[in-house]
Amino acid sequence: MRLLITGGTTFVSKYTATYFVEQGHDVYVLNRNSKRQVDGVTLIEADRHALGDRIRDIRFDAILDITAYDAADIEDLFNALGLFGQYVMVSSSAVYPEYAKQPFIEDGETAENKFWGKYGTDKIGAEKKLTELCREAYILRPPYLYGPMNNVYREAFVFDCAKNDREFYLPGDGEMRLQFLHVRDLCKIMERIINTLPDDHVINVGNKDAVTVKEWVTLCYKCLGKEPVFVNVDKDVEQRKYFSFYDYEYFLDIKKQQSFYPDTISLEDGLKESARWYLENEEDVRKKPLMKFIDEELA
Repeated sequence: MRLLITGGTTFVSKYTATYFVEQGHDVYVLNRNSKRQVDGVTLIEADRHALGDRIRDIRFDAILDITAYDAADIEDLFNALGLFGQYVMVSSSAVYPEYAKQPFIEDGETAENKFWGKYGTDKIGAEKKLTELCREAYILRPPYLYGPMNNVYREAFVFDCAKNDREFYLPGDGEMRLQFLHVRDLCKIMERIINTLPDDHVINVGNKDAVTVKEWVTLCYKCLGKEPVFVNVDKDVEQRKYFSFYDYEYFLDIKKQQSFYPDTISLEDGLKESARWYLENEEDVRKKPLMKFIDEELA
């Protein structure tokens, strides 16, 4: 297939470009060429808001829109396209308000989430614009994405703690649950959608089971052959100053995904992949001063 992937140089879009090149597809990436490109792609060096007729005459079998964050992102790209097959947009579970009934279902309420704010409402706008312009488009709503090439300081932070034999400062009792999806599963879901065209067009995607933060940290330490020693932190301390996630637990209903893609990579195996990648690519992760806060304020 001839595919257009927006982005192509950072985490999800970079992994997606790599995955589909390795599957033997003709992969075009759209970005401003400010970072190293994935081997084997065809670069369209441009801003998605100023494409003019650059891609009008290229017939893509699918558009994999990884970097659409608001309605203007959708509208400007869509208006620049010529003929294409499928359009798949990666949205976010941030479109669901924190007060809604859980597990979140696709036809439930979408509204501002106090933890995600403008990011979530902009994603809602992007979804609405895409549905307006292309009724047959597919919209995917993942929870936390992880895996190789993750430049966000989440599992990498825990790997650093394990590598340095640090005690781990755990939010509360550590029972807050998180739901994940490996970036390769996301790619396979997009691939399955392109090939099978499921009936549902707005789809929550994720692992079947959530995991507590205590279990997640333990699995991360295990990747480095370590076992964490926990220090419980009072809930009065702002969680994001010393931990990778907001103090926000949510869970997605993924029955629609399971109807065509039931089995995802185990969290243990996925984190092992993440650890191997991180230990060789530490400089690619945007680190935050979480340890500094712990040492100065909590230790």
